[in-house]
Amino acid sequence: MKQIYAFILLFISFHSISQTTSSTADYDLKKKRLLIQFGSMFLYAKNQGKIDEDSSVVLTCKAYKLPVYLSYNEGYDSNASLIGNELIEKGNISAYKKLLSKSKNDTQIKMLLQLGSFYLFKTGTKANDLQNAFTSINEALTESNKLKDKKLQQQSLLLLGKYYAQASRFAESKNCFIKVIKECRKQNDLKSLADALASEALCLSNSDPEKEIILNEAIKLYTQLNLPEKKIENHMRLITVHYGKGNVKLALKEFYQSLYDQRKIGFKHTHFTEATISYIELFLYNTKSALHYALKSIKTMETIQDYNFADIFYLRFGNVYLTLGHYEEALDIYKKSVEMGHQNMNSGGFYRSYVSLVLAMSSKGKNQEAINYLNSMTADYPPVDLFDKMIVNSTKANCYAQINNFVLAEKYFKEMDRYASQLSGPETLMDVLNAYSSMASFYARRHQTEKAKLYTDKILALSKKYKRNYNSENLEISLSIIDSAQGNYQSALNHYKNYKKINDSVVNFSKNKQIEELIIQYQTKNKEHEIKLLGKQSILQKSELKKSKLLNTLSIWSLILLLIIIGLLFNRYRLKQRNNVKLELKEKEINQKNKNLRHLLDEKEWLLKEIHHRVKNNLQTVISLLNSQSAYLDNEMALSAIKNSQHRIHSMSLIHQKLYNSENISTINMPKYIKELAEYLKESFNLGQRIRFEIKAEPLELDVAQAVPLGLILNEAITNSIKYAFPNYAVGMIYVSVEKTTGNYYLLTIADNGIGFDAAISSKRKNSFGMSLIKGLSDDLDAKLLIENQNGTTIKIEFLSEFLIDKKL
Repeated sequence: MKQIYAFILLFISFHSISQTTSSTADYDLKKKRLLIQFGSMFLYAKNQGKIDEDSSVVLTCKAYKLPVYLSYNEGYDSNASLIGNELIEKGNISAYKKLLSKSKNDTQIKMLLQLGSFYLFKTGTKANDLQNAFTSINEALTESNKLKDKKLQQQSLLLLGKYYAQASRFAESKNCFIKVIKECRKQNDLKSLADALASEALCLSNSDPEKEIILNEAIKLYTQLNLPEKKIENHMRLITVHYGKGNVKLALKEFYQSLYDQRKIGFKHTHFTEATISYIELFLYNTKSALHYALKSIKTMETIQDYNFADIFYLRFGNVYLTLGHYEEALDIYKKSVEMGHQNMNSGGFYRSYVSLVLAMSSKGKNQEAINYLNSMTADYPPVDLFDKMIVNSTKANCYAQINNFVLAEKYFKEMDRYASQLSGPETLMDVLNAYSSMASFYARRHQTEKAKLYTDKILALSKKYKRNYNSENLEISLSIIDSAQGNYQSALNHYKNYKKINDSVVNFSKNKQIEELIIQYQTKNKEHEIKLLGKQSILQKSELKKSKLLNTLSIWSLILLLIIIGLLFNRYRLKQRNNVKLELKEKEINQKNKNLRHLLDEKEWLLKEIHHRVKNNLQTVISLLNSQSAYLDNEMALSAIKNSQHRIHSMSLIHQKLYNSENISTINMPKYIKELAEYLKESFNLGQRIRFEIKAEPLELDVAQAVPLGLILNEAITNSIKYAFPNYAVGMIYVSVEKTTGNYYLLTIADNGIGFDAAISSKRKNSFGMSLIKGLSDDLDAKLLIENQNGTTIKIEFLSEFLIDKKL
């Protein structure tokens, strides 16, 4: 599972921007754990095997200032409150062991599992760490068996299975997981079953066919259990399996689904997925989509101010511009990537950014400047691993080839080949294939087809070995030249057409000429027999001199007719050009109008927000004035009336406050509103724990025109229950629920388990204005009002929601 690699560069210069902590400020424990998994998977994939998975986790936790133990203690410490956690995080193991020696029962077992996990998931691979991990885990299993605690027995077995996997004892690892899975199926414990399946899948390699089956079952269970964070995490691991097997289009489709799921649960760090989608779309030559999601990833990153891995995101953004031929823009973005890599935290994009910057210079024709920059950079920061050495030498070779220094170009290509041949595994495969494609193209364009074929054969062999459908411009043009030299003109033409299709740029004269040459070469053999026939016909033509004059005349007129046709076609071409110019101008005009309309819309939204803000402030002023007025009153009825008025005004003020603070300025999220209103009333009456609330509300967005009457109804109903349902400080419950009935109809229910009400007495109460208000507001909503007196008071209001919002991306 782990790879030994001296990638110390990643763990120095850790200058994380201070505001990045705010990006996780409102995350619960589930989302923090999901962020750790996303960040570590992204870093591990980006660094292409340079660092092990545990190092990726540590780096992600440091970046977001989250404790590392959150990544592995979910099963036995769901609240992350286990004693000694701080000591584990600081690495103070001696103090932790002293604390462990004083612990008992389930606390002791959990601490043993925590200690075992610490040793098991440390960065790097050390025999002592594995032995310490086994000792702690085995002791935890023994103690949990003594206590006969099923949950802790299962957690101990799962961790033992992970230990055996790291120790390459895969049969024993599988047995541990099978025991837990069988027990969970027997007990019909779906949550534990899903966790056990996910743990087993984590220990299997992506090439293992069982991994996909196990992950699919785990995802299905997490969906059924309504655990979206765990579903998203395991779905991402499934996507990695599909991508690793070369099913890129399926992986891309699943990335889009995952992005939707992340937004649905309010996961803000979607730039990891957006950048990955851009990378894959660019690989598939869908440059429009690649640019869209590259821009989206940058916008997400800047919106939540998460600059931890900014060098990677700007690097991928620059790659899109480079592919599109916008070299100046790509150059600026690569410079920003390099700057971010130095300013914040080097997350593995260090050499990538430098090399891409050099490629952008080369694309602008500044090859000597690019070479000087690359030499300067490698002098200050020498490449320390095979991968970086490979891409540096490949870049140098391409630059020297551009300035026709073929001797040095070939020298660096051979250096590149030396390092590339030592790299193995799917993580670096694409870069190795790209490097060999450049080398093959170098030899093919210089008509050294035997050497070119050596490297195209390498590319095809590696693609077959890892089951990847690899293709590139350099590979296709190399194969075209090789086939042409060997006389395989049809194959050469096909490869050149593929090259043109991939290139997808404006066709210039020289490229047209190349296509024509290939077509002529292909057709030469087919026309050889026609030449022989023409030779025989020439003998016959000599005997038909009289007819030749007629043929000449016809030829002249045919030529004239051809010139006329060419003139007409040229005229059509000019007309088309003029129309294109007009269309471009019209398009610019439309784009400008769209910008103006967007500006007006932004102003309108700002004004609406300002109105809600001012309305809220005015209502708060009224509440304050009523509060001031109550200080001069001794009459209990007057004080009660003022207090009731304050509550009613607050229910409306809360709506305008939420509209002002929300991005959606037209609707109110009713579940959140009901909870906040209930909390306010609870605090206003100083209820403590005497009267408790149970709130169940289905997702519902309402326009302010409906939210205000419903808020007033809720205020009146809850206030009446608080005041009259529980006399003499009796203890009780107030229930509030919102549920969908049929169509767009919803049922609002406010109930208590108090003494109920007497219709005769209630009609004589001095505050019967509240019930009148409820009835009047119900009429305003065209709602059905039903008041029941059964084991307390129940008020039911069925209304039609006329402002439902469809949830979309």
